[in-house]
Amino acid sequence: MVGEFHPPARILMGPGPSNVDPRVYLAMAKPLLGHLDPDFIRIMHQVQDLLRYAFATRNSLTIPISGTGTAGMEAAFVNVVEPGDKVLICVNGFFGERMVEIAGRCGAEVKKLSGTWGKPFDPAEVEKELRAFRPKVLALVHAETSTGVLQPLEEFPSIMKKFPEALLLVDTVTSLGGHPVKVDEWGIDVCYSGTQKCLSCPPGLAPITFSPKAVERIKNRTKKVQSFYLDMDTLGKYWGNEMTYHHTAPISMNYALLEALRIVQEEGLDRRFERHRRNHLALAAGVEAMGLKMFVDPPHRLWSLNTIAIPDGTDDAKVRKSLLEEYNLEIGGGLGPLKGKIWRVGLMGYTSDERNVLFFLTVLELTLREQGFEVPRGVGASTAREFYAKNK
Repeated sequence: MVGEFHPPARILMGPGPSNVDPRVYLAMAKPLLGHLDPDFIRIMHQVQDLLRYAFATRNSLTIPISGTGTAGMEAAFVNVVEPGDKVLICVNGFFGERMVEIAGRCGAEVKKLSGTWGKPFDPAEVEKELRAFRPKVLALVHAETSTGVLQPLEEFPSIMKKFPEALLLVDTVTSLGGHPVKVDEWGIDVCYSGTQKCLSCPPGLAPITFSPKAVERIKNRTKKVQSFYLDMDTLGKYWGNEMTYHHTAPISMNYALLEALRIVQEEGLDRRFERHRRNHLALAAGVEAMGLKMFVDPPHRLWSLNTIAIPDGTDDAKVRKSLLEEYNLEIGGGLGPLKGKIWRVGLMGYTSDERNVLFFLTVLELTLREQGFEVPRGVGASTAREFYAKNK
């Protein structure tokens, strides 16, 4: 007989998933409903309204896709890209590279604008490429999870107005609910995310929103969307007024998302963003006081995902293993060319908490000392405490 599984209650400070509010766990334990039950349909509409609040949009086609963030990425591309379409993708990290892979599988003519891992793109450089290439879609990552870089988007509305044929497609998997995401104000046409990061919901759904311009592009396709499951023309009818059967929605996950979004609304977006910013700044101050370096320059650091340069002579895997096994704390390592060079420390949603910041700095110091890296005793946590005292 297989025994019952009792997972340890980890402190999840990696690149995702984040810890989940107990209210969300309780929501998942509620009785199942049918996916066409009138009471579940009411919940679906509430989820849509709250997602519009989180995305700062009025877009009608705003839904949670049944799948993780990568399903959101794939849905974004397969719906607005047809074979032969020109697609310009800004790549300065692992998930930009994944965009290239997915767009290529759609049969697109992909042009990759390569940037530096750890730095954002200059909007003027992007505009230059738009003028030269004239794509139907410009895609970029708002919060690059592999590097901890935030891509400013405030200048893009004026840029995109010069190229009316192009759609702006943006990945907000690690920013939605932790950084301002202003879909309508920034002129974003397709925007997707994941539930397991700053929304602090278990992984399994991918919030996505399409502008009227993007919906028109979908309706005027010359070929069917290559994926039946992710086809917004049919899936949108399940979430729209028609309520046409498409697939059996993950009922309990939608309960969880509803409760997670209710928590976001209760806190308020501005207060939530400030909490993420404050905890990020405290962590960065403590890290630097320990003699370590943050990987990203201050103006472009994510509040939700902090990247720390691993000091010379320090065993990356050994540190992460010690944190996990001795202190029940998960952090992430680097991806691609940054493997073994950075640690990725998440402060997302429910995990973005003053106590977690102080605990992380304390146990990181102890672990580094075991490897012979000299750190003044208690300096990281004490610096963070001073920051909190001055920034209440």
